[in-house]
Amino acid sequence: MASIFAKKPLAVLLGEANSTGHGTLKRTLGAGNLVALGVGAIIGAGLFVRTAAAAAQASGPGVTLAFIVAAIGCVFAGLCYAEFAAMIPIAGSAYTYAYTTMGEFVAWVIGWALIMEYALGAATVSIAWSEYLNKLLEVFGTSIPYSLSHSPFESAVVNGVTEHGIINLPALLVIVALSLLLVKGTQESALFNAVVVVLKVVIVLVFIAVGWQFIDPANHTPYLIPENAEPVKNAAGEVVREYSAWNKHGFGGILGGAAIVFFAFIGFDAVSTAAQEAKNPKRDMPIGILGSLAICTVLYILFGHVLTGVANWREFADPALGGEASVTYAIKAHMPGYEWMGTAVTVAILLGFSSVMLVMLMGQSRVFFSMAKDGLMPKAFSELHPRFNTPYKSNLILMVFVGLFAAFVPGSLAGDLTSFGTLLAFVLVSLGVWIMRRSDPDQPRPFRSPLSSASFPLVPVMGALICLLLIVALDAFTLKVALGWMILGFIVYFLYGKRNSLLQKGIVVVPTEMEEQAFIEPDKHNL
Repeated sequence: MASIFAKKPLAVLLGEANSTGHGTLKRTLGAGNLVALGVGAIIGAGLFVRTAAAAAQASGPGVTLAFIVAAIGCVFAGLCYAEFAAMIPIAGSAYTYAYTTMGEFVAWVIGWALIMEYALGAATVSIAWSEYLNKLLEVFGTSIPYSLSHSPFESAVVNGVTEHGIINLPALLVIVALSLLLVKGTQESALFNAVVVVLKVVIVLVFIAVGWQFIDPANHTPYLIPENAEPVKNAAGEVVREYSAWNKHGFGGILGGAAIVFFAFIGFDAVSTAAQEAKNPKRDMPIGILGSLAICTVLYILFGHVLTGVANWREFADPALGGEASVTYAIKAHMPGYEWMGTAVTVAILLGFSSVMLVMLMGQSRVFFSMAKDGLMPKAFSELHPRFNTPYKSNLILMVFVGLFAAFVPGSLAGDLTSFGTLLAFVLVSLGVWIMRRSDPDQPRPFRSPLSSASFPLVPVMGALICLLLIVALDAFTLKVALGWMILGFIVYFLYGKRNSLLQKGIVVVPTEMEEQAFIEPDKHNL
């Protein structure tokens, strides 16, 4: 049996990328589709929910600086992603890149971490979707009971009475609906996403333009949370937020906030999972990845500045005020005469969150598709629908898995775990570019990340270091849960993945034009 660090030959990956016919994904996405895909994933819960969360928990008005720090890390990682995606245009994203640069076990670690990124990311957004749905229903004088729109681990004082959650039913139902849409087809999903992306960007621009005139400079003073900041208490007098930890105030709070909002930037990673469905991946993948990242970074900084200027950051720490549906709260509480915009924003956000979940669920199914092709996941994850040519079994299994998280896990925990999974993937992809520059320097690279030579790997090293720093800045509880999840992943690999891996068995499946399965011996130098 091969080493657990055996590498999948690059020639095999390129063969899979160029294969056609039944059993392969359709190439239906152009550069515009990919940019929209990235913007669709980036502008969502990260902007409309995590911005206020980062301000309330760590950064205060300095959340704009947190976005800049996170964006710098993303630029370095994004350049590395773009090089890989153009060179190896195949589904699987960071998992696939690691398989050919660092070996099977590291690839498994990334694939397992990507579950936190995509599956938990979709669950996080579905929970935010549920919050905004309730805000919309309140306009019509009704709402979903607290017990049916929150997890069993959540409680709040509602009208003087402490309510406890049972199940987040709206979050569960929206996951089911979008999973069924993904079964129908990628092109249909991309069309829906493109329409929603235009609507989301318009709403963000309108909020920035209108909200700018309601900015109160006092809300930006001090710009960073002071070390001696008073804890925030709820209506019952209970402390809901305190700021004594190093990553909850001052410059440490910028790093803490950056770790929280990093969840918002995973859209460009989701673009790379669709590489096997891009029409011209060598040109379109770098455009999709870097284009969506550039557009959204500018919007994030402007949006964070306006949001924390319109409402004081402490208001976002109180669940009874702006702790949920923060943008709608800020409009209705601090922008008199524009209450109608709060309702319009809520509708747009609900649609926008839908596109984010769609992209994340698609990304997760494509990662599982690649892992199943390699034998590391059950074969069902790679089986395509006979009519729609989509990995429908993977979509349906994810519908159950993500639906359970959406229904029963609090949004704050799911969101921070998503950031951990994203950051870990970025670290390993950044290192992978440097490793491949050393191990395979002559491989054609349609896009080359700058300052990334084998002897001077500035971009890969900076990408890895910044993302590692942000992992450290996550709160201790999140890191403990993430460690437990990764340990579970190690157990699953050695009990299932290693035993069923095609590479471990000494065979590699090579797709041909007619989709005949030829079996070849793997490169002995990679074992």
